[in-house]
Amino acid sequence: MPMKCALGVIISGMNSMKYKPGQVVEGRVTGIQSYGAFVALEGRSTGLIHISEISDGYVRDIEQYVHVGEVIRVKVIDYDPRTDQARLSLKALHHTRVRNRRRPPISKAALPPSIKGFSSIRSAMPRWIREAEQRMQKTSGGTDGKDGQKSLE
Repeated sequence: MPMKCALGVIISGMNSMKYKPGQVVEGRVTGIQSYGAFVALEGRSTGLIHISEISDGYVRDIEQYVHVGEVIRVKVIDYDPRTDQARLSLKALHHTRVRNRRRPPISKAALPPSIKGFSSIRSAMPRWIREAEQRMQKTSGGTDGKDGQKSLE
């Protein structure tokens, strides 16, 4: 609706709608990019649902969740009245299995004691060296492999 300013000039296209964080609004998806979906809100306001705000889980393809032209309900995360743009979220409206779930603590006593570590490497190292030396001798035929001379060891 056109408005008159103090000078009597008609100003059109001004959006008096202000959005507040946490507010749930409807909008129409106007575009989809690899990083998110653009949404037209009431008046001339626009918003972006970043890919991280689509779902709690991994989002490979945004079009599996929203489509261009679709009217959707979203939650306002942030709003900049200067640019008339909003940061929006779909996942804030949908409580999925991952969201708000506490994992049971892992008991250290439930894990078996580990016998692996550097001590097992230390005990296996002489065998590995012996096996490597044997492979080297087989491939070089008892020579050092460069000039056909026998190894001094």
